Amino acid sequence: MLLDFAETRLPNGIRVATSAMPNIESVAIGVWVGVGGRYEDKRISGVSHFIEHLLFKGTKSRSAKEISQAIEGRGGYFNAFTQEESTCYYARISAEHSTNVLEILSDMYLNPRFAAEEIDKERGVITEEIMMYKDQPQQLVQEVLGELLWVDHPLGRPLIGTTDTVSRMKREQILAFKRSKYVTKNTLVVFAGKVDHDRCAKQVARILGKVPKTGGPRYAPVSRAIGQRHTLVMAKNIEQTHVALGFRVFGRHDKRRYALKMLSIILGENMSSRLFQVVRERHGLAYSIHSSAQLFEETGVLDVQAGVDRDRIPKAIELTLGELARIKDKLVSESELRRAKDYAIGQMRIGLESTSNQMMWVGENIMSYDRFIQPEEVLGKVEAVTREDIHRVAQDVFHRSNLSVAMITPNGDAGHEGMIEKKVGVLS
Repeated sequence: MLLDFAETRLPNGIRVATSAMPNIESVAIGVWVGVGGRYEDKRISGVSHFIEHLLFKGTKSRSAKEISQAIEGRGGYFNAFTQEESTCYYARISAEHSTNVLEILSDMYLNPRFAAEEIDKERGVITEEIMMYKDQPQQLVQEVLGELLWVDHPLGRPLIGTTDTVSRMKREQILAFKRSKYVTKNTLVVFAGKVDHDRCAKQVARILGKVPKTGGPRYAPVSRAIGQRHTLVMAKNIEQTHVALGFRVFGRHDKRRYALKMLSIILGENMSSRLFQVVRERHGLAYSIHSSAQLFEETGVLDVQAGVDRDRIPKAIELTLGELARIKDKLVSESELRRAKDYAIGQMRIGLESTSNQMMWVGENIMSYDRFIQPEEVLGKVEAVTREDIHRVAQDVFHRSNLSVAMITPNGDAGHEGMIEKKVGVLS
């Protein structure tokens, strides 16, 4: 599968990339900025996400209502997200309105009002968002796991910030962060759909080409000096225990990343996976259990998360760790590996039929690897993974020293640390 990709770098450093889909009548546009949660000082944790919210609150020439009407009023959709290493503002619209939407997204990027009254309103909105996540144990347990994996490091802090940092954040701090981090060196504009590359590049040059050239921001890397805690059990007034096991692993440039993905799929990314079949189907211990892998520049995590009845958590952890030990000790079968490859390939091919997903593919690749990667290259790497590759990466990753376990459990059930320490001995 080859995407019709083209790229132009403007003299000021801003990059313009397109993925042409001539038989589609819509266009997905994304304005990407290479900055996120890991670029933040502890005192202003959550500022990237705060700025994401504020860019929708109006510019010097458009109100928030005018922005939404100009896009949604033409049948379009727009949104944004903040990650650890990037932020993206995006919209999908019929091709005839793409120029107007590009102007709006660019105006949001260049000229946000940051009105004091809007900052105070949004401070309340984000505080409510934080409290909402605190009431969702499956979200809270992931935040706790991050704190364990990267102690006192930006990667270990919640992207949304805390009620304390959000309440204390000053307008001047928000402005200074935006000014120093939203720069030409780390800005990328991506189009996917019914587009002509040269026309897109000219449009971006007309709107953003006069922004002064500036270098990219830096962040603190994760070194061996960054500590890792191994267990934290938190009591909360809930009915079900939520547990997340995370192994600190290598970064996204490591050649083992394709074997790690196959390992995660075999373990728990779909209903055919080992953990789903053993923990849910065979023993009925959990409604939901799944695994995933997330890789950053120089570090990452392979995690398993489950929601389990409070009285059955020891057995669920024992079975989960047993499956990890089994895949560490014995080669996966040829049929398992084939199913994992077919699943990854199928998901990729199906996903890339969408303009939004092609825009995301292009943006994620360029922001993460500083180059566009054709899907065929990735598919080739996936097909090349062997049973021995998975075995080696499992042996590299599944060690007690790499493991952190976070648990949110009903009030009165907080005495699980000893049980966890005993169970994880199977990975020593």
